[in-house]
Order: sequence, then C-alpha cells, then structure tokens
Amino acid sequence: MEFKDYYQALDVAKSASAEDIKKAFRKLARKYHPDVSKAADANERMAEVNEANDVLSDPERRLAYDTLAAQPTRPGENGYEPPPNWDAGFEFTDRPRPGQGSRHSDFFEQLFGRQGRRAAAGGTSGSGNLDPSDFESMFGGRSPPQRGADHHARIELDITDSYTGAEREIVLRAADSGQGGVAGGTLADKVTERHLQIKVPKGVFAGQHIRLAGRGSPGLGDAAAGDLLLEVMFRADPRWRAEGRDIFQRLPLAPWEAALGTTAQIDTPSGPAEVNIPAGWKAGRKLRLKGRGLPGSGGADSGNLYLELELALPSADDESARSAYAALAQAFPGFRPRVGQGA
Repeated sequence: MEFKDYYQALDVAKSASAEDIKKAFRKLARKYHPDVSKAADANERMAEVNEANDVLSDPERRLAYDTLAAQPTRPGENGYEPPPNWDAGFEFTDRPRPGQGSRHSDFFEQLFGRQGRRAAAGGTSGSGNLDPSDFESMFGGRSPPQRGADHHARIELDITDSYTGAEREIVLRAADSGQGGVAGGTLADKVTERHLQIKVPKGVFAGQHIRLAGRGSPGLGDAAAGDLLLEVMFRADPRWRAEGRDIFQRLPLAPWEAALGTTAQIDTPSGPAEVNIPAGWKAGRKLRLKGRGLPGSGGADSGNLYLELELALPSADDESARSAYAALAQAFPGFRPRVGQGA
C-alpha cells in the first residue's frame, strides 16, 4: 500500500485553511474532470483530487490524517503500513461525509473505510442528516425535535482490564472545524480534547462497543442527545494477544524441558498458574488452559488460554557451554534435523 500525500494532491500547504482547500479542489476539478479534460490520465488524477478533498475538507478526517502523517514512516511487507491502533482516541461524528459511497484507494479504506461503512449501515442518526437551517426552511422557521448524531471513537485498554473490569480516564481528540491545517508541525491549534471517566465492564473484548448515553451531539429542540460509542481495542502486549475471548501466550522451554516434560509456574492474565508440560515437544504444539481466557459476559462462556510452546536455546558463549553442546551432539549421532533438505 502506498502512503497518500493529500496536500500534494491538492497542491496546498499543510497550513491551508478550509477555504484554501475548497478553492484548490475547484481549480483542479475544472482541470481534470473527464468531461472537460483531454489528458490521458484525467480519470486517475480526478480520483486522486476527489479523495484528497474527501479527507482534507472534513475536519475530523483531516485531524486524524495530519497526526498519522507526522509519525515516522513504517514500511511493511506490502509497502506503507499505519502503526497499530493509530486512530485510538480520535472522536468522529456519525454524519454524511464528503465522498461517502465513492470509490477510494486502499490507503483511504484502511484509514477511514470503517467510518463510511458505519454510516452506510445506518449508524448515522438525528441531526447528522440535515443541518438545522434545512429544517427551518422546510418547516417555516421551526425546527422539529431531532435526536442528536452519535459519536464514535476507538480506545485502547489493557487485556487485564477485561479480567476484573476497571475504571479508566480516557482522552478523546476532536477537530476544531474553525481551524486550518497544521502550522509549524503542531496540531495544538486545531484539537479539542475531552476527558471522560468510563467503567470498563468485566469480560469486554476487542471490537466490542461501550455505549455512553447522551455523550454525542446535542439534539434539536427537546430531543435527546446522541450517544458516544467506544470501540474497544487491546493495547499491544509482548506477553499476551487476544483473539475473540481466547488469549495466546508464548511459553519458552529449555530443550530438556521440552524433551522430558516439566512443571512450570507461570504468570497469566488471570494470575499465577501451575502448568504440567508433557514430554515430547513438537513444533506448533499448544496447551489449553480451559476457561482462563477473557471472562464471559451476558451469558457467553469464558475463553481459553493457549500456551504456545517454543524452544529457548542456551547460548554457547563460554567453554563449558560449548563442551555441553558437543557432548549433546555425540549423544545423538543419528539425529538429522534437516531430513529431506539435504545433508
């Protein structure tokens, strides 16, 4: 995937105002629109211009994009890859957005496709559909009650929070639509923050939403405000990873433990555990600790904890260690680790 420089696509500075972006888009649209342009790449250029405008003309998308663009480039196996959970803490409004329903690049879909799919699936509610002035013109100056639009954000929690439940303070960043772009490499002039105390329910899992009623956009008239939906993600942890309610944990074994079996005392997300390791380790083998994954909630069963067994080899950095390895080689003269791959 290729990183898209949307400012370059519109030929504007990163400090460009909303009006600057609007003017640049109109200028390039007149130049590259397939109905008027004879350039061979008119369709491709128009698509790039549209996508750039879809991001930079939307204050919430622009804030998230500016923050991502300011981070060091992380090349991956397939080109550019955004950092894990890069959009945690950004607050978005469920409302119609520029370019909603349009075809976009893989880069755009990876960054913002989730918001578009949510709105298309009916996530938008209330005043996110129409501006108050639209109601006034339709109803003779009176705005009928209309529920406020929902907001949504992704938040990072520790896996251990799910085992006990927790109270956490979260900070959500939203765009100040009255500001321009990033000036002098800082985002402070275009960001508003709100601090919230939330209760993390026991048994929450990645992808689940925590709903905070009435924390979205205010309603019109006497209608209720929208809700704030917090999508849970787990913070990267070198010890554990979650897949649904199941937890996976690496368990290194010494060669003699793997071959002969052992009993190991280990720390798990739910506390200490004594584990019997059977003899005869094989690559890819896992041990299951039933019910030691994320707790069940709402009638769901608890997940399992899977211990992924792997070999940990002692280093041969002194004469005694090298002698021990040499003795091991002599003890197994017929051992062939590369059977079928040559000598």
